[in-house]
Amino acid sequence: MRYGFTTGSCAAAASKAAIYMLITGKEKNSITIDTPKGLIYNAEILDIRRGENEVSCAVRKDGGDDPDVTSGALVYSSVKFVSKKEAADYLQPGAKLSDNPEDSRYEYSVIIDGGEGVGRVTKPGLDQKVGEAAINSVPRQMIEKEVRDVCDLFDVKEDIKVIISVPNGAEIAKKTFNPRLGIEGGISIIGTSGIVEPMSTNAILETIRVELNQRKALGFDYVSISPGNYGLDFMRDTYGYDLDKSVKCSNFIGKTIDMAGELGFKEILLVGHIGKLIKVAGGIMNTHSKEADCRMEIMSAIAIKHFTPEDTVRKILECVTTEEAAKLLRECGKCDEVMNEAADRVCENLEKRAGGSIVVECVLFSKELGELAKSDNAKSLIEKLNLKG
Repeated sequence: MRYGFTTGSCAAAASKAAIYMLITGKEKNSITIDTPKGLIYNAEILDIRRGENEVSCAVRKDGGDDPDVTSGALVYSSVKFVSKKEAADYLQPGAKLSDNPEDSRYEYSVIIDGGEGVGRVTKPGLDQKVGEAAINSVPRQMIEKEVRDVCDLFDVKEDIKVIISVPNGAEIAKKTFNPRLGIEGGISIIGTSGIVEPMSTNAILETIRVELNQRKALGFDYVSISPGNYGLDFMRDTYGYDLDKSVKCSNFIGKTIDMAGELGFKEILLVGHIGKLIKVAGGIMNTHSKEADCRMEIMSAIAIKHFTPEDTVRKILECVTTEEAAKLLRECGKCDEVMNEAADRVCENLEKRAGGSIVVECVLFSKELGELAKSDNAKSLIEKLNLKG
């Protein structure tokens, strides 16, 4: 199946082409960037508009064999040089110059913001702060890298403003979860790998089965599974475990347990973000948001059991993300109790799914708070995975 490229990759490619045309005065009809995944993206540059002090152009989003509602949309980047004063003034509403922690080493700033059709964050707990454009961290880093690479090539050291827009983004956003998440006015510019991997259910399940088969063929009766690589840095930094070695089960946690049982696995380590695994704590075995989303209800129910203050429980029910809810629990001193029970429930529900033939251990983590809970024998299973593979 054919890969596609994220809105983040489109924005980065358009930005690279725009800054190139602004600096050189030459038209650029195609551009190449490296995605975080390591794949090269050759993008066609469309609707080029060149002025003396500003250039804009677009890249059409291609979702590959997994087209979503953004496929076919034009992602624009408008690039211009700005004065030091304008760059400084721009920060006043709360925007920031860069997501790059080493930005201070540069002599010039790259300001990234959203224009028409790119949503604004109105609720806390998302990738970007309230008031900022819904351009996530990795796309921001990609855009900045491509712009700086071109500037360095031509030894340009002027402050730069990049505006990403999607003209029909407001209409597209109505078909997404953005309004519910508190992102208003358009779509999000997203993507952690830069590519869109095909999401055919049969293809994913077959891939999971193949990976489990390979593991079993090597003589192991234990395995690590994870919905994705979201906790890659966390697991490496905390336990020295490379999450890339785990079987990626996507949203199909229940189906993966079924296959593991059929193949004769005896132990499973499940590592996942609280946003996915809190659903499993409630017995939900397919964690895709289209299947079920009772995250806050499940978390609130466990919180009530542990005598969490009523006001906190009410706030949890109004939360947009589990990150935000976990912070509320941490603030009132109930996070450990609630998360430990959530981890226990995850293990119990999955062991029940396996008919008692598999012992399940799990680790729950938060992007911002780190480890939230782990089951009793999770650490020893991680050590076994590190030692023997």
